[in-house]
Amino acid sequence: MGLLDRRLLFVTGKGGVGKTTVSAALARCAVAGGRRVLLCQADGAGSLAAAFDVPPAGFDPVEIEPGLHLMAMDTEASLREYLKLHLRLPLGGRLGPLATVFDFVAGAAPGVKEILSVGKIAYEVRERHYDLVVVDAPASGHVISQLAAPQGIRELVAVGLIRNETEWMGDLLADPEVTAAVLVATPEEMPVTETLELLGRIRSETEVSVAAIVVNRVLPELFNRREAALFDRLAEPGDWRSELVRHNGDAVHHVLEAAALATRLRRSRAAHLARLRDAAPDVAQVYLPFLFARPHGTRAVQLLADALSAELD
Repeated sequence: MGLLDRRLLFVTGKGGVGKTTVSAALARCAVAGGRRVLLCQADGAGSLAAAFDVPPAGFDPVEIEPGLHLMAMDTEASLREYLKLHLRLPLGGRLGPLATVFDFVAGAAPGVKEILSVGKIAYEVRERHYDLVVVDAPASGHVISQLAAPQGIRELVAVGLIRNETEWMGDLLADPEVTAAVLVATPEEMPVTETLELLGRIRSETEVSVAAIVVNRVLPELFNRREAALFDRLAEPGDWRSELVRHNGDAVHHVLEAAALATRLRRSRAAHLARLRDAAPDVAQVYLPFLFARPHGTRAVQLLADALSAELD
């Protein structure tokens, strides 16, 4: 099945690889395909609103573009909504003493805060309020506790309301036709290493499938092999180079140095791409171009959405 045919995508990766912009691009790509999308900021350090040049969103989703809604996760607001839906408690303002109790319980029982975040997201998916929910999830290892929260709670609680609630959440997250993780990397040594480690942890510690690895900031191949060989030859001292310098001046040196740098960068990054392909041959890989422009804002999002659309067709 196609990446955007699912109903819930968790986008994660090492900090600084562009996962927020990729999340935004995935959402806009889905909207362009006629889907109604909720884009959720689950990572407190993210900047989804800035990606669309709109004011920061709150817990209540707001439509920022036709078909595209934005919200930011808030565990206290999620708890308030849960209590209102399931216990019919008329809660207004802050939770007061209940929030203090909640903080105590959350500190004593790992996974409680995470289950509230995942629960809100899963609820939107279950109720089919949107065709697709895209989550800008916490970076790398921090996402594991979120994805594994229902599984962890089920192991702690044998019966009762909490067990029932985590049961359906766990089933939803474990269904590869509904939910998947998307890992974002860049073609560099550390991001590739962390991506492969994260892939292993998601597979061993959670029940969530990994649908794709999105490799961001892939440099274009400026020269074919014949052209690269010609630049290599011109870079060597000799009659050709002397003649070029005599007719065109010192600018020739700068052109040749730029060509050599571009070729070196492309070749070194190609090695990292090959490593990623070899280590994860069963995971689809999507390449997004390096943007020689401002990497944030609506223009960057649209450029990556266009590239994603071409890659996913």
